[in-house]
Parts: sequence; C-alpha cells; structure tokens
Amino acid sequence: MAFTRATGKHRRPHRLSGTSAKVAGVAALTTTSVVGGLAAPALADDTAKQSTGATQAISIDHSLADAIDAQAAAQQQAADAAVAKAKAEAAAKRKAAEEKREAEAKAKKEREVKQRAAREAERKRLNAYVTPVDGSYVSTGYRTGGGIWSSGSHTGIDFHAATGTTVHSVGAGTVVQTGWGGAYGNQVVIKMHDGTYTQYGHLSSVSVSAGQAVTPGQQIAVSGATGNVTGPHLHFEARTGPEYGSDMDPVAYLRGHGVNV
Repeated sequence: MAFTRATGKHRRPHRLSGTSAKVAGVAALTTTSVVGGLAAPALADDTAKQSTGATQAISIDHSLADAIDAQAAAQQQAADAAVAKAKAEAAAKRKAAEEKREAEAKAKKEREVKQRAAREAERKRLNAYVTPVDGSYVSTGYRTGGGIWSSGSHTGIDFHAATGTTVHSVGAGTVVQTGWGGAYGNQVVIKMHDGTYTQYGHLSSVSVSAGQAVTPGQQIAVSGATGNVTGPHLHFEARTGPEYGSDMDPVAYLRGHGVNV
C-alpha cells in the first residue's frame, strides 16, 4: 500500500531539520570558543591596558575632586572667618558706640549736676549777707540820742573802723547813689535784691558808681571821717527807701539775713 506526504502549511517539520540546527549551534559555539581561546592573549593584554588606564583616570579624578573639595572648604572657611570678623567688628563698633553714648550721657549728667550745684551756690552767695567791715563791732547803736544828730537820734549804727579800712556791700544789689551826702560825707546807697536799701557813710573814698551791680562782700569803698563826725568810723543804715528818713533797725536787719552782729 502506497503513502503520500501531506502538503500545506500544516505539515510537520522533519526531525532532521531540528537536529541539524542543534548541531550547527554546537559547532558555532565550539568555533567561537576556539577562536576566543586563540585570541585570548591579545584580548587580555588590551583589557589590562584599558583597566590600567581607567584606574589612572579614576585616581586623577579622585585627586582633582579632593583638591576641589579642599579648595572649596578653604574658601568656605575663609568666608566664615570673614563673616565672623565682620560680625565681631560690627559688635565692637556697636559696643564702642554704646559706651560712647553712655560716657556722653554720664558726662552730661555730671555737667548738669555741677551746673545746678554752681547755680545753687551762686544763688546762696547772692542771697547771703555779710558785715560791712570785717572783724569790727558796733560802737554806736541805733536810735542813740544826742545833739550831734540833727534828728536828735542816731538813724543807723556805727562800726569801729580806722581810716582806710575796706568797706563791703552787705549783700547783692545795685548802686543807686554815690558821692557827697552832706552830714554823711562821702556815701554809697545800694538797692538790695530784696527791695530794701543800705547806706554807707563817712567814707574816705568810693570805688563803685551808680548803676553798678555788686555782690555780697564786694569792696565798695574805704572808711574815713568825712562829713559830720568826731572820728573815723563807718556809718551804716538799713532803709525801706533810698532817702534819709526811711531808716529801720540795721542790727535787726542784718540778723534777719543771718549776719551775727
């Protein structure tokens, strides 16, 4: 009985075809292995060369990177140091400025304290009263009677003083009269700061002029024996006005201003 091969796309591959492919693959592999074995020395040498070059390149790259990192770190350190220095300088300037302000404020306060003290001292000095003649005493009292005085009594007090003795203003004020005063001889009349008046008579010479401001203890004249006198001395009066007849007790007046008479 005869058989025929089926035709068409459903035909089954022949067993030899698959086996041949396998054999061809083994041959190719064997050939490749052999060729590869023969070429191995040269390939190994090239590979070694390529490996050595790569290692050198990597080493150089690492050295360069380390150098760059070190430079960057140094630059950062320098920048940090510059910032720290700038901050320190700024802080020092602020501290110096603050210390300067504090010193100026302290100096200003001290000046103000000294100025207030000076003003207070000046105020006290100007309000102070002194005796018209240093180290003297009252030789003739107020309202002492006698024919030597035209009013019949003494309108002031006399301080013992030799001719040429310095005569002081008893307080601060302004000179309103100087020159000849009749029975008083050479005289000085001063309007005091409290509105009262003081008069100094029988002077040998006068050292101030009308309109001049005087201070407590300032020399205004020297004593003498001009006018109606029996000897050298200083005649002193306290008055409510500049003219004769407005007298008040000069001892009480001086004591009322703190002068021990």
